[in-house]
Amino acid sequence: MREKLFDVNYLKHLCQKYGFVPSKKYGQNFLISPEPIEKMIEAAKISNEDVVVEVGPGFGALTFALAEKAKRVIAFEIEKKIKPYWDSLLSCHSERAIAGDEESLSQIERTEILRSAQDDKHKYKNDNIEIVWGNVLKSLRGEIPRFARDKLRNPLDRHAEFIPPEAGLAMTGNYKVVANLPYQITSEAIRKFLEAEQKPELMVFMVQKEVAERICAKPGDMSVLSVSVQYYADPEIAAYVSRSYFWPEPAVDSAVIKLSLRPRACRSVSSFVIPTTKEESLSGYSKRYGQRSLVVPTWSGLARDDSRCDDSDFFKIVKTGFANRRKFLIKNLQSIIGKQNREKLKRIFIEIGLDEKVRAQELSVEQWKELNKRLA
Repeated sequence: MREKLFDVNYLKHLCQKYGFVPSKKYGQNFLISPEPIEKMIEAAKISNEDVVVEVGPGFGALTFALAEKAKRVIAFEIEKKIKPYWDSLLSCHSERAIAGDEESLSQIERTEILRSAQDDKHKYKNDNIEIVWGNVLKSLRGEIPRFARDKLRNPLDRHAEFIPPEAGLAMTGNYKVVANLPYQITSEAIRKFLEAEQKPELMVFMVQKEVAERICAKPGDMSVLSVSVQYYADPEIAAYVSRSYFWPEPAVDSAVIKLSLRPRACRSVSSFVIPTTKEESLSGYSKRYGQRSLVVPTWSGLARDDSRCDDSDFFKIVKTGFANRRKFLIKNLQSIIGKQNREKLKRIFIEIGLDEKVRAQELSVEQWKELNKRLA
């Protein structure tokens, strides 16, 4: 690891140098302790055969730690103000960076970039890092991005801009996602990777403590969030992280959560429910706007064991069941099955061992699956 990246004064120096001001609004907080990163790498079980995708590398505290263990690290970064920082660190790119900015750089600055790159080349493993400049939420359109190296001006340029899928070579094989996510994009980032044509085998994220606990909820305290995530992955909290481990210090504590995706064949198109109420919000920042939920269509890929059932039906039932948490589930479901079928619904409840006064939050994912199968 690069110990100096955990020093607050050094981080402040870098921010000042590159004109970057961390935004609390956008959840831009830097880790100032290596301990959470060690926990993340341990949870992800990174090996020298792994391809790892990271979101929001910042100045690279997690990135370089991953690079020491993984075969390849692909990091998405939206903040282009720090592009010169990465230009100076990724040594194979330093010559091109100098050539492109020759007029604006003094001899001293050019010498310093080359010296820094050479020093880092001997101290750290940099040659397996790729930086993709852009918004990961826009870049990941149902699949991991493709990189057209032969289309780039410099084929060794590892600071690749996003290339449209039709332009290059698709990533194949297994990969993992490890990221200290800005909290406000947590829900979208998880959804994007789960919607990808080639899905990760597991994901390890730093998220708000409260969010991690919601994702890992048990029957009796379930939500649209927990049902949606647990439908496709087995979640577990790997570690809790104090807010004091970040600069600037956020208002809440965090947790490292591991999502192990279940390998299943896909035969259907589904919808993943991203809640937008305060209680269900994956980001934890949304204000209460009533019982409104966003249903994101075109879920390709993972399907449950009974793949004959359309996943979109499953999420439609889940969304309806949670429409009003205070009401009995059977009451909420009447809106899609009709009042005239209430007796039939009661019989289905009895057959699968559900009390007619049960509420949505009391069902396990398996019970939701069984209910969906009967209603289908």
